[in-house]
Amino acid sequence: MIEVEGKNVFTELAELVDPPHTALLLIDMQRDFIEPDGLFGTLGIDLSMYAAARPLLGTLLAAARRSGILVIHIQNTALPGRMSDSPAQIHFNLRMHESARRDGPPLRYTIPGTPGHGFADGFEPGEDELVVRKYRSSGFWGTNLQMLLRSNGIETVVVGGCTTEGCVESTARDAMFNDFYVVVPEDCVASDDRAQHEASMLLMRHRFDLASGDEIGRVWEDSATRLAKTDRQKTDRHNREQPWAS
Repeated sequence: MIEVEGKNVFTELAELVDPPHTALLLIDMQRDFIEPDGLFGTLGIDLSMYAAARPLLGTLLAAARRSGILVIHIQNTALPGRMSDSPAQIHFNLRMHESARRDGPPLRYTIPGTPGHGFADGFEPGEDELVVRKYRSSGFWGTNLQMLLRSNGIETVVVGGCTTEGCVESTARDAMFNDFYVVVPEDCVASDDRAQHEASMLLMRHRFDLASGDEIGRVWEDSATRLAKTDRQKTDRHNREQPWAS
């Protein structure tokens, strides 16, 4: 930590991702995007980066759950009849998916009630985990994500999922603009376009803190171990001082 004109600023990874003030945002880990039988898979889009990243993100998710980290699942959503798509948004999607649609109409995916809107295997929300539906690239735009983070005392968001250059980077940027620290687990984000992924990582590396999922998970596990040890010590001291109460 450093002090800048009277303000304390986190600088070390252990400070940034300390469990009491950290949330894990899982971006768009949905069937249409990353499963072979989802829309992108059936179009023949290259899902190989997702196949490599998803077990690492799954490991980070497991570490978050063991360590009591707030987990929020961000769920891309498109209303039926394009009710959530403005003309400008449709134009954006036409350009973004130009090669995948092969001169066809704008792609339609992650529509509520369809299998593709659901979360991919291994990334289903836990009973006490939050789900935030979004209708644009950023998890913050037009959602209650900021309220949920502030309500739970969150200062840092760890942003993993897909797609690197799209919804991950958009959410990371908006998190920064909303005064959250941002940490990107660099091996837990992926894209269907390796060149765009690398370009996005170059940009984010100069704006946010990057670490491996394993490095972040170790910080969480170490913190949980220390907390459990402290609790045991407090219990032991209480029992020694007041043996009749045990």
